[in-house]
Amino acid sequence: MIIQNIAFSRVLPFATYMLFVALGDYLITLFKIIGVDVKWLYVVKIVAVLSLLLYFWRNYVELTVRPKAIHLVYAAIAGILVLLVWILPYPAWATLGDDVQAFNPIQDQDQFATFLWLSTRILGAAMIVPVMEELFWRSYLIRWIDSKDFLRVYPEHISLLSIIITSSLFASAHHLWLAGLFAGLVYGTLYKMYKNLWVPVFAHAITNGLLGIWIVITGNWQYW
Repeated sequence: MIIQNIAFSRVLPFATYMLFVALGDYLITLFKIIGVDVKWLYVVKIVAVLSLLLYFWRNYVELTVRPKAIHLVYAAIAGILVLLVWILPYPAWATLGDDVQAFNPIQDQDQFATFLWLSTRILGAAMIVPVMEELFWRSYLIRWIDSKDFLRVYPEHISLLSIIITSSLFASAHHLWLAGLFAGLVYGTLYKMYKNLWVPVFAHAITNGLLGIWIVITGNWQYW
């Protein structure tokens, strides 16, 4: 029962995020019906995920262990490498689904609302999504594949097969699946090598944060 509860605390925030994604079209329609700008849907989604993370925070025992500073340096380098791979031009076969429709928040005439939305979007992507995703993909699933009693699987003992499986599933959850596969392999390897979940979280945060800044500077809104 304890293991189930601890697993649930890692799955629910991720499942909630993915539910928002799956119901995206319906929620957009709902927002339009009630007269709320659809761009605030992301804020609702990220607040919901953050609330769950804070509620279950005491269950995330691996996040109580401080990483070594040098390992965070390596994580930052890895995160930048993933970013560079992510923004490469990709052929159609390296993507999933239809072309992403670009949403340009700069078109909003309310500059304060635009600043607030962009700030929430970047901070959510850099500070909340990496924790939520790494708790699910690396803390839980990558170890659960090796043993249902996943807490007893130390990061350094994670199998190569588990890294490959979770990286493949991670890739399938992203439009740029090839870049997602590379990112999953990098984050999984960081977790195994440095034995601390904060390392892939930090790498993931660097990737997402810099990607957000790059999107705003270049106007490549389709990446969001």
